[in-house]
Amino acid sequence: MECWGFLPAIAACLLGIVVSQTTLAPAVTDTTVGEFVTATPMILSTTAPGCSALNTSTCEPCAPGSYYDNDTLLCSCCPDPGLCLFPGACLACSRGFYQSLSGQQQCLPCNNGFYTDVTGSPLCKSCPPGSFSNNTGADTCMSCSPGSFSSQQNSTSCRPCPQGTFCNSTSCAQCPTCPVGTESLQVAAKECTPCRPGMHKAPHQNMCQICNSGFFQVRWGQENCDVCPENHYCPSPDVNPIQCPNDAFCPQGSTAPGYCMETFFRKSGETCELAPVTIALLVIGGGVAILFAILFGLRRKRDTDRELSMVRAPLLRKERPQGRYYGIPCDAEPVYAGW
Repeated sequence: MECWGFLPAIAACLLGIVVSQTTLAPAVTDTTVGEFVTATPMILSTTAPGCSALNTSTCEPCAPGSYYDNDTLLCSCCPDPGLCLFPGACLACSRGFYQSLSGQQQCLPCNNGFYTDVTGSPLCKSCPPGSFSNNTGADTCMSCSPGSFSSQQNSTSCRPCPQGTFCNSTSCAQCPTCPVGTESLQVAAKECTPCRPGMHKAPHQNMCQICNSGFFQVRWGQENCDVCPENHYCPSPDVNPIQCPNDAFCPQGSTAPGYCMETFFRKSGETCELAPVTIALLVIGGGVAILFAILFGLRRKRDTDRELSMVRAPLLRKERPQGRYYGIPCDAEPVYAGW
């Protein structure tokens, strides 16, 4: 570069950083975020700041990312975050892009889970709970659809509601539990269904439960079951209690009528009593049992006597030794001597 004139101007031209704001043709700009077009060196035919006393045609515009400062006659970095596409102007980052540093030549796209919905943003914002973003450079977050949720910030997707919960609107941060008496059998449920007759669901339960034995429930969407009343029986939890027969017993919570044993018992008020034939049989049976006990005792005594006799027999048959007593053999017949 050939420069003449004042020394400051010569130094500026030697550095190649002085530009004319009055005669410089604007550079071609591209509004696509993340790209820039530098200005082509311009030929100056008229005076310009810093080059007014120079007879030169080679002064170049400031480089992208900087602008011409009239006070210092120097190219300076753009003071605010953004993108300088041509000398003397800084272009703000488009929606979905950001730049946190000054003097940068391009903007950066927001990451997944983040977005920015304004231009010239230095930072991206987190997607709030109930929304998500699965693309870079997003200028908005998408809401979770009914039946799904996202409970954290920066979510890149939504999850389906688990069993026993539901979401009937968009942007659910949590899936609430189905109210009492209702349930959701499938995941990603948008609504809950009421419990069928014969079933119930308490607040601490996730699924409908069958009524216990001796209870009934004939309505839809109930929290509790009712106990089968007295003088009725409930064979199934989804039917109304049935009246107890006259000859049967049905206490509270009965699943079937209870009967006295025919022939031997009969109903008497709220209890069963022995029938006359049962009493007669008991008397006869008692007599037979006593007689049997006596006979058994006698036989047992006879067997005992027989065993004792068998034990004594060898002792009675033991032979005495041969000898004489008073001059008479022991085995001699007695003789009458007379007196």
